[in-house]
Amino acid sequence: MYRTLDSVLGAADAALRTLFAKPHATRALPAPAVAGGSLSEAERREAGALMRVNHVGEVCAQALYTAQAAVTRDPALRRHFEEAAREETDHLAWTQQRIDDLGSHASVLNPLWYLGAFGLGLVAGRFGDATSLGFVAETERQVEAHLDGHLDRLPAADTASRAVVEQMKVDEARHAAQAWNAGAKELPAPAKALMRIASRVMTTVAHRI
Repeated sequence: MYRTLDSVLGAADAALRTLFAKPHATRALPAPAVAGGSLSEAERREAGALMRVNHVGEVCAQALYTAQAAVTRDPALRRHFEEAAREETDHLAWTQQRIDDLGSHASVLNPLWYLGAFGLGLVAGRFGDATSLGFVAETERQVEAHLDGHLDRLPAADTASRAVVEQMKVDEARHAAQAWNAGAKELPAPAKALMRIASRVMTTVAHRI
């Protein structure tokens, strides 16, 4: 009973902090190798929209890891999920900083995105730790590809955003590798396809609002 209550309270606290508190990174904002140039208004809007999409992805990552940590009965795996969530908090803070610097805004649908990702994390966790880890590995694989696409779309002059996305890409690849090393199970093709569809819907909507 106490474990269940602790999980509920912990999940509620994580949701409130993710959605309504200012995130604090443990690592410094990645610095670009070269100074950026000036952005046109159209470039600024596009960069802001892309960083908003990335911010939504980090909101979902917090929800996913929180749900999976709550469901697993393996203390070591719980610590793994909690540590991953802490590192993703850096990404949350960095993307928020870039959104602010670009004069843009976070998605107004963040509570909905969080709720959906939390539900997926609970479902994945109920299928067992190997499947839960497989869901993480596939998510990170798709996120890494998504970040590659953003590097192609971000304005060349926005070196600050590009530095953030490049570091996020490195971190996500490491999270995927850690999930495989921890015993992740390959997801079936239909599950991967559904994840891609859901991601496409989320990124399309978040790009606008």
